Amino acid sequence: MKALPLAGTGLVLALAVSLAAAPEASSWRMKADYVEACSCHLFCQCYFNKHAEHPVCEFNMAVTVREGHSGNVDLANTKYWLTGDIGDRWGTEKKATWVTVSFDPKTTPAQREALAPIILKTYGLEWGELKVQEAPIEIHQSGDIVEAQLADGTQAYMKLKREPGKDGKGVLLKNVNYFNAVQNDGFQLYKSLEHRADLNGHQFSYSDRNAFLITIVSQDGPAR
Repeated sequence: MKALPLAGTGLVLALAVSLAAAPEASSWRMKADYVEACSCHLFCQCYFNKHAEHPVCEFNMAVTVREGHSGNVDLANTKYWLTGDIGDRWGTEKKATWVTVSFDPKTTPAQREALAPIILKTYGLEWGELKVQEAPIEIHQSGDIVEAQLADGTQAYMKLKREPGKDGKGVLLKNVNYFNAVQNDGFQLYKSLEHRADLNGHQFSYSDRNAFLITIVSQDGPAR
């Protein structure tokens, strides 16, 4: 694991400039598979209300870009991980508490630069603390269990179990928006067996809480 060259205020400024310039500079589109868990109980009420279940909504998101581009930069097969807390003002003031964006080492500098504004626009929040680093990301699924780890699990870890549903084939929640994504294929409901982080001075640990898998499309215009 290592911090990226841009950090602190300089990083936030660079990402803000990149975000502001991105729509005019090049078109972009991303289809990505998410493994996500948070501190709310199933199902996370942030998707139906303007406040989290608690004053915090602490999360991990392990993301694999299935296909995508920003201008001529190919984003397919890139991985990033978001760890943070959207706090209690995200729904009323569009302000969130903190987030660390971790890029897998295989992600090139050009891909990271392209992904940064896409990530910010997907959520449309102002982050009180925003940091970027590099760390290996691993995601595995076996039957009803999904595991994801950041930096070999030392910085963040998720072990999730699929909710079986009435027929044992799982539960799929559809017709619900995922933040600013223009499209999603529905929330495959899971619960956390273990969901934790120890990163940049922030620590949390939960189990038996909200989790899901989802595939989203984020792009610079309406759905095509």
